[in-house]
Amino acid sequence: MKKQTILILFYILGLFISGISPHDYFTWFLEVFPAILGFIILILTYKKFSFTHFTYIFILIHCYILFIGGHYTYAEVPFFNWIKETFHQTRNNYDKVGHFTQGFVPAIIVRELFIRKSVINGKKWLSFLTVTVCITISVWYEFLEWFVSIMTGEDADSFLGTQGYVWDTQSDMLYAMIGAISMIIFVSKYQDKAIENLK
Repeated sequence: MKKQTILILFYILGLFISGISPHDYFTWFLEVFPAILGFIILILTYKKFSFTHFTYIFILIHCYILFIGGHYTYAEVPFFNWIKETFHQTRNNYDKVGHFTQGFVPAIIVRELFIRKSVINGKKWLSFLTVTVCITISVWYEFLEWFVSIMTGEDADSFLGTQGYVWDTQSDMLYAMIGAISMIIFVSKYQDKAIENLK
């Protein structure tokens, strides 16, 4: 529990700093809301099911990506503006980091749940269904962005962060899928060891 307490303190610190004079509070709230909701769910379910410390670290990293995007908006993150100008890109691509992580981190969460709850037998099905669930999460998030845009009009422009890119929605889902597949290829063995250490 001591390790988790340290992560919680880092979470609170990150959320607090992110909320100091953000680009605008409406966009900030929309961007950090998944991190807040996820934090509440993890706290409420901790006694019934606690993840490995390995998974919690990646969840915190994901939260920080959301905090940064919420503070600046995804289209105005300074370092990625520098990348845009230096490499003559047409847009600030920090949102693609966010959507890659939107596939990568949920894949860690979903895969651990599948393994520890014995939901799926067979590694091939485990990998396939983990990626499928993550793609579905990405699709639902795009639905959410669409709904918020319809309900709030121009106020949601910073939340959408399309920056005039007509294929933004499709590329967001693609990056999430790449993130989930990357997790399976590069991180699953380390996750298996972390889960094994719980026994």
